[in-house]
Amino acid sequence: MQLLEERIRRDGVIKPGNVLKVDGFLNHQMDVELFNEMGKELKRLFPSEKINKILTIEASGIGIACIAAQYFQVPVVFAKKSQSINLDGEQYVTRIQSFTHRRIYDVIVSKKYLGKNDHVLIIDDFLANGCAVAGLIELVRSAGAQIEGVGIAIEKGFQEGGRLLRGKGLRVESLAIVESMNDETGEIVFRH
Repeated sequence: MQLLEERIRRDGVIKPGNVLKVDGFLNHQMDVELFNEMGKELKRLFPSEKINKILTIEASGIGIACIAAQYFQVPVVFAKKSQSINLDGEQYVTRIQSFTHRRIYDVIVSKKYLGKNDHVLIIDDFLANGCAVAGLIELVRSAGAQIEGVGIAIEKGFQEGGRLLRGKGLRVESLAIVESMNDETGEIVFRH
């Protein structure tokens, strides 16, 4: 998606350790107009009428998922990264390792909101090693639901996550795939 690539080039900051900082428009301050265009594109990429739920993970995927959900006309369920007094009843739980936070989280979805009759589109802001998406896939499979695809805003194509997920037969569509980036020169190369 050219609009997203242009925004990454203009406002993204490359940090040492293969970190792409896009907090000015994607995952701290959110550009809702950009999200709207991303939502339209995700609906174009995943036109299936079967999709009846969008699943994401707390917190950065929520904004993108909510805007996209308007085009799919379905609810968004987000996996929580911590137990709270508001979570009651039976739950699906899995563990994921965050690339950015370098931490392992238990992620939780109430069984009230994900079940065997659901056809799920997973949406997230980043795909690097694929741990977060793999955790979401495990939650969907635990529920007996069907995965209709995985929509990603930015994929780091030089890391293994996308290849591993596609290798498992999953349909993964990324709006921008970073092929390489250099923290010394600031150069970002996209895959087309």
